[in-house]
Amino acid sequence: MTAQTQDPAPTAHWRGALARFRIAAYVTGIGLLGLVVVMVLRYGYDNPEPSAVYSPIHGVLYMIYLVLTVDLAIKARWSVKGAVLVLLAGCVPLVSFVAERAVTRRVRSGQKV
Repeated sequence: MTAQTQDPAPTAHWRGALARFRIAAYVTGIGLLGLVVVMVLRYGYDNPEPSAVYSPIHGVLYMIYLVLTVDLAIKARWSVKGAVLVLLAGCVPLVSFVAERAVTRRVRSGQKV
């Protein structure tokens, strides 16, 4: 007979990744709202300066979101489809907030995304 040993904290390997993802999702969501504001200024009021400054910043923030999402997806063993959908959630204003809540709930309960 072999004794099966359970990892005392099976979720410990993704806990830090989940915390980083949650922060990145919120920052990306707020960043998208900021991008909407600068796009309104650019195209609605013919003022391209805020967009020229803010758009590259938003791009870097989104790239960080992508990396942290992939990190969590690997550690929590998400499906490819689930990972791609969460990655795309960072492209639509307000959807990253909804995706963050859904991901947090599912990962904490041990469900696949």
